[in-house]
Amino acid sequence: MFDIPKDKKLVLSDGVCNLCNSIVLKIIKYDKKDIFLFANLQSEVGKKVTDYLKIDTKKIDSIILYDPGVSYEIKSSAALIIMNDFGGWWFLTKLFWIFPVGIRDVVYDYIAKNRYKWFGKKESCMVPTPEIKAKFLS
Repeated sequence: MFDIPKDKKLVLSDGVCNLCNSIVLKIIKYDKKDIFLFANLQSEVGKKVTDYLKIDTKKIDSIILYDPGVSYEIKSSAALIIMNDFGGWWFLTKLFWIFPVGIRDVVYDYIAKNRYKWFGKKESCMVPTPEIKAKFLS
């Protein structure tokens, strides 16, 4: 259905959101173990994956972390798992797991709701540079 190597995790994000694009670039920077691949929610791959996972992106305004054959996570849980996979001092993000998901997601949802107002929005999805193009599925 979609070609995601078994040793990779797919990060789906809003391709027109400036904050989301900045976060994707940060993930690429800190992904020293080369774990993550990326797709925009608006892309063909993004739509196939969300359809497969039965996620209504009109109701869930979130980053999605898909680990093929294992699980998927959304919102704050996805963000924390991504940061935990970086290794190094990022292990400190494990402290946030002490907060119930409901509390973490209230903060996540507040930021997500205001992201266009605070950080802006592009007319179209980010086009990856040649250096990072291999990290993106389309």
